[in-house]
Amino acid sequence: MDKEMENLEWLMRMKNAMDYIESRLEEPLNMDEIAKVAYSSPFHFQRMFLLLTGVAVAEYIRKRRLSLAAQELCLSNVKVLDLALKYGYDSPESFSKAFRKLHGVSPSAARDKGVPLKAFPRLSFHLSLKGDKEMEYRIVQKDSFTIVGKSVRVTTKDGENIREIPKFWDRVNTDGTADQLIQIGGGKDILGVCLDMDHAGEQFSYWVAVEAQPDADTQEYETAVIPAADWAVFTSVGPMPDAIQGLWQRIFQEWFPETDYEHAGGPELELYSLGDTHADDYRSEVWIPIKKKA
Repeated sequence: MDKEMENLEWLMRMKNAMDYIESRLEEPLNMDEIAKVAYSSPFHFQRMFLLLTGVAVAEYIRKRRLSLAAQELCLSNVKVLDLALKYGYDSPESFSKAFRKLHGVSPSAARDKGVPLKAFPRLSFHLSLKGDKEMEYRIVQKDSFTIVGKSVRVTTKDGENIREIPKFWDRVNTDGTADQLIQIGGGKDILGVCLDMDHAGEQFSYWVAVEAQPDADTQEYETAVIPAADWAVFTSVGPMPDAIQGLWQRIFQEWFPETDYEHAGGPELELYSLGDTHADDYRSEVWIPIKKKA
């Protein structure tokens, strides 16, 4: 099977997974079963889904259910308790809290004529071929190593991570932390690291760090061990953050579907070289742990 056919097959699997989700929004949904429909590991499926759609699987399911619930409230006399149970909430209180967060009004108020509500439409995967530009990458085997730096726990809910991570970078750049870390790392590149990913909880830890050097004084900072892995390494050329964000999209939209690799489930690294991050020739890298597809 050539790469174009493999790409189409992969897109069809993602479409089938979306169909599976949509057909079971009124039932309990298990991430392992959803991933099986796409012939993928749960971790790889959730990373692919997030990078392709910009929304986590759990958040997508939650918003779709609340969108359908709003329609039912407007069109029927269904009880809030029955609606809460139908869409997987343990109590009317938890349902009402989630409903108000999305729609800005309570479920009972949603019945009133003229109340504005939010519709979260079904997403779809279009069967199209990409890859008109070549993607250069290299496979690197690297032993385990220790990073030292500062971290923040962020959530992917409602895109909070997209807002909070740049703020975190601003803080470490302005308070002198980045300069100190570069010294600790022996003047080498600085890292952005995604650790301890909890897709079910829609959370992960984001680090600004460097690779720890022997005899470096790290008492003021946190440390973590990055396990040994095979890494797919991609180079980004262009000003931040647009260049590296575009690279992330291409990796998950084009590279993974067309190769025999999948995400190995470990930490992800962004490597930032020292220099002008706004320059057209600024270089950075994305490191993703990989394994052969089963």
